[in-house]
Amino acid sequence: MTNENNLWLSLAKQLVSNHQQLGRPFIQGILGGQGTGKTTMCNTLCAILKQLGYRTLSLSLDDLYKTHDERLALKQKQPRLVWRGPPGTHDVELGLTILQQVRQRKSPVAVPRFDKSLHAGAGDRTTPEIVENVDIVLFEGWFVGVRPIEPTAFDSAPPPIITDEDKAFARQMNSKLSDYLPLWQQLDNLILLYPKDYRLSLEWRKQAERQMIAAGKSGMSEKEVEQFVNYFWCSLHPELFINPLVKSPTFVDLVIEVNSDHSFGAVYQPNYV
Repeated sequence: MTNENNLWLSLAKQLVSNHQQLGRPFIQGILGGQGTGKTTMCNTLCAILKQLGYRTLSLSLDDLYKTHDERLALKQKQPRLVWRGPPGTHDVELGLTILQQVRQRKSPVAVPRFDKSLHAGAGDRTTPEIVENVDIVLFEGWFVGVRPIEPTAFDSAPPPIITDEDKAFARQMNSKLSDYLPLWQQLDNLILLYPKDYRLSLEWRKQAERQMIAAGKSGMSEKEVEQFVNYFWCSLHPELFINPLVKSPTFVDLVIEVNSDHSFGAVYQPNYV
């Protein structure tokens, strides 16, 4: 058995133990940027937990996007919100309702699902998934568990937060994070998938787009990828929002470092750093 397989099995057993100790559905948060392996982690843990006899719900922050019409209206008010993804583009109340229903063992629960292919890639809600008797929730996303920081941090922010307009956008997104705190309060535990160099996510995205183009599918050019990734770094910069969490046992329970080849590196609890 490989080290990675050992990690999966260890995590799955820990989730079962946490669920049993709690006596109610256990909600595991998974925080990680582009290419860190959030989806792989959820799929693998779901498969192992199923073998162990536990019902697991995999929920993405993406599933909580506002509807296409709602996001169009939002874009009219906030033109900087070019793409879905940053704080403010999700229906937080919907997410809160889902997690509270699961916590309270209400069944069945209608779980929202999001289809990214609708509306020429703009995406929209699709038919909800009906789930029953959930034991464990894996709630993943690129800023799940991320918290607002001091606004003064943007006075000397790292690139690509450069212009006054960039800083205003970053401050606005930081302020919007406060709306998500009730959602994060539903988490029983938070795992951080952490590339030691956040810029790896840019290279990973470029690789993914090149592979799509090579396979005859449509993909973004190098410049388009840079614009896309910079947009997200402008909204919630990893140096400002993610790096501090590595040393924060208050908010993060386990850090899993991600290597440049997507394999996992060191695994530790933040208070050990």
